Amino acid sequence: MLRTVCGTLGAFLLCLSGCGYHVAGTSAHLPPGVSTIAVPVFQTKVENYHTEVALTQAVVRELADRTRNRILLTDKPGAGDATLRGTVLSEVYTPLTYNPQTGQSSSYLIAVTASVTLTDRNGRVLYRNSNYVFRQQYQSTADLTSFIQEDSPAVQRLARQFAQTLVSDILDSF
Repeated sequence: MLRTVCGTLGAFLLCLSGCGYHVAGTSAHLPPGVSTIAVPVFQTKVENYHTEVALTQAVVRELADRTRNRILLTDKPGAGDATLRGTVLSEVYTPLTYNPQTGQSSSYLIAVTASVTLTDRNGRVLYRNSNYVFRQQYQSTADLTSFIQEDSPAVQRLARQFAQTLVSDILDSF
């Protein structure tokens, strides 16, 4: 009887321990020596305004939310145990639909391509993806009296998606 109870309890605890739940901030699977991650503002090779800042801020927030690591927004060499560098390679706005009455575009697609590298203090590459491509659609306002610039909120949404994917990729690669 005691063996049956102990066996059942043991099986229950084994199943419970493998359920996949974890406390927030404990899912990081970075190498053990990495406790501080420096994230300089991403570089940019495009002329559009502040997309690199939006991507950097979103990545810093996502890293802070999903890891226990200390995140530093700095470009000082050697500031962290690891450094996450990114570059916006392209940013393209493409009209998707047109308003037949005005002949103007009524929706657009933003496509951003970025390259990201995470290196340790010794310069060893821990993670690299040189071709992240993210897209975000937005509608333009047809009424010029109530015009609202919608491309900036679309870039913010795109930055959040980018950050979530990047941090997941980094954490899952270890």
